[in-house]
Amino acid sequence: MRLAPERGVDHPDGLTYALPDSLASVRMGERVEAPLGRGNAPVAGYVIEILDSTTLDPARIKPVKRRLSGGLPPALVELAKWMARYYLCPIGMVFASMTPAAVKHDIGVVTRSALEPAPDASERLDAMKPTPSLAPLVEALRARMGDTSAWPVEPRALQKALGAATIAPVNRFVREGVLREVRVTTVRAAWGEVTPGDAARVTLSDEQRAALARIVGGLDTFAVHLLRGVTGSGKTEVYLDAIERVLAQGRSAIVLVPEISLTPQTSARFLARFGREGVAVLHSGLTSAQRNQQWSAVASGAARVVVGARSAVFAPTPHRLGLIVVDEEHDNSYKQDQLPRYHARDVAIKRAQIEGCPVVLGSATPSLESWKNALDGRFVLSTMRTRPAGMRLPRVVVVDLAEERRKRPWSENRVRLLGPTLETALRRTLDEGAQAILLLNRRGYANYICCPDHRCGWIMTCDDCDATMVFHKDKRLDPGRGGVVRCHHCLAEKLLPSHCPSCERKVSVFGLGTQRVEEELARDFADLRSGDTMLRLDSDTMRGGRDYFLALERFRKGDARVLLGTQMVAKGLDFPSVRLVGVVHADTAINLPDFRAAERTFQLVSQVAGRAGRSDKPGVVIVQTLAPKTPAVRFASRHDYEGFAQEELSQRERAGLPPFARMARIVIRDDDYAKAFDRASDLESALRQGADQTVLIRGPMPCPLSRIAGKHRIAIELLAPSAGPLQSALTAMRNAGLLRSDATAAIDVDPVALL
Repeated sequence: MRLAPERGVDHPDGLTYALPDSLASVRMGERVEAPLGRGNAPVAGYVIEILDSTTLDPARIKPVKRRLSGGLPPALVELAKWMARYYLCPIGMVFASMTPAAVKHDIGVVTRSALEPAPDASERLDAMKPTPSLAPLVEALRARMGDTSAWPVEPRALQKALGAATIAPVNRFVREGVLREVRVTTVRAAWGEVTPGDAARVTLSDEQRAALARIVGGLDTFAVHLLRGVTGSGKTEVYLDAIERVLAQGRSAIVLVPEISLTPQTSARFLARFGREGVAVLHSGLTSAQRNQQWSAVASGAARVVVGARSAVFAPTPHRLGLIVVDEEHDNSYKQDQLPRYHARDVAIKRAQIEGCPVVLGSATPSLESWKNALDGRFVLSTMRTRPAGMRLPRVVVVDLAEERRKRPWSENRVRLLGPTLETALRRTLDEGAQAILLLNRRGYANYICCPDHRCGWIMTCDDCDATMVFHKDKRLDPGRGGVVRCHHCLAEKLLPSHCPSCERKVSVFGLGTQRVEEELARDFADLRSGDTMLRLDSDTMRGGRDYFLALERFRKGDARVLLGTQMVAKGLDFPSVRLVGVVHADTAINLPDFRAAERTFQLVSQVAGRAGRSDKPGVVIVQTLAPKTPAVRFASRHDYEGFAQEELSQRERAGLPPFARMARIVIRDDDYAKAFDRASDLESALRQGADQTVLIRGPMPCPLSRIAGKHRIAIELLAPSAGPLQSALTAMRNAGLLRSDATAAIDVDPVALL
């Protein structure tokens, strides 16, 4: 047999091991323990192939030691092989990322005593002479014995199910031999209360019915469907109806959502609709025991619908997979930024191909890669341009921040982040009893700490990164100066200096962040109190999934009037009382040195704008910007995705950039700049000699963020008309031992960020 150890051993075909007679029944996909290396260190690994024979010397083949928990079905083994080849990652590392650590280590697994009917339970019940008080319980037990799903059951649970006042009747059934004791191994985890959403049926619109018909018309074959529906158009209802058809055929379904969109609203809708079939919810907010419990429910077939973030694409469904949905397919959180650097959308497409089922990609603002595939006919396109009856897309007002600031009287000498237009709209919204969402995709208080004397020129940067430090107000950490400065890349932290280290002048703090907006709102609006009627949602305040869920529940109930946050507030929120959405500064990402900057800005503004007007009351969106004529802002203000896509695609085509080319990026990292550059230069020379002439190689060159955590970063970018020449060039370097993903080299196929 061939085994892929959960290590960085780069053998795509695995290592050969012998199966002892005691393990002769081991099959592909099982997880086993085997000795590795000269020291025979015990390591876990996955069986990727069963061999009938081998040319190796039998005396040199080490035997597998034992079975382990956490195996995977054959379809996922095939998927892992593809990922290892495509993303140039050791196959063992792919397997290591597929199964949660909680499953491998049996977190939360307990063995308990339970009861089940004896083989002759009916005859023994007939032979019993129950007392008048026991007779109803005998009949209740007799009726329950026909339900195989009700057994085994814990004694106290059976007492409750039978309606017995004490445990004594259950004990008598055991003494009489009607019930027998068994040992059951389960995963136990504590859960908070989950309130299912409204399971009421919704009458689909003509656009929804047309999209559903295209999807369910080919449930037996692989196809990629792109469902482009404006925000609030009812894409989720289409997913729910399609999944219902899949479950009726005895199959399973996987629904992927961006991590932050796993709100109680999202999971509750699936729980309400498919609770009987079993719904497993997988996200980073789960405890280890909860994660193991949910994963085990999927593997056992108890849960046939899986709703989760990126890694849920690896859910080991024992029933035949009938559908995969990737909601908000454009979202960058689907791309993993560490080994293996896979994109869950693309992996979902490959898994659907292996399983022979359709995959649905849904978004109001699809990635340009998916949009071009749809235009070229490779994806089946369905479009929903309207919201359900009674709801309209919100009116979007773009305001020039420069003009807004000129409207302020000269007597106001402090900088304001909310202009008069947004300020007035917020006041009116609150006075009318409605709610508002404000977006600023930058956390902290200020992102520019410097000497006020331009002749000095000192700017506070991170000691280990080529990036400016960000000021975070926190009087608990620094009562004197009110906060600390942090690096958002290496997470280094220090106190805010009071004076410039070069000329001793008092430092100035400039820029903007969610903390500063929160302070301004609390100062200017007496009815907005931080943590009470106003909630800030960013990674500084939301430490875990529970914090996020509780905050949204308070907003849903109306206890909080304003949600202020980073991109967390732009996704997956559906609150009918939200009448105003304000984008405090739309330009935070537009000038980044990344060709996708405009696309991300358009998507973010469009997505957050879609949170308004989700009722019969009209909504308004106010976008503050210093560049109102920027295409991303201009098209977003008109809800014109197709216009933006056409203009952006034309620019990408002229520049030879994705989606008109396939891209891979190699980043060499080293403490020593010269060593990093020399190694990158050697690799670039080898690539030029071995790559096809259609492959364009750029670099070596310092990354835009040229140093992170003390490591200098040198990039090489490869572009080719299709994936084939690109994969051939990278695979040749890998086979020659010149390229491997490790601590000093990152290989990113189809990168989504170039910083």
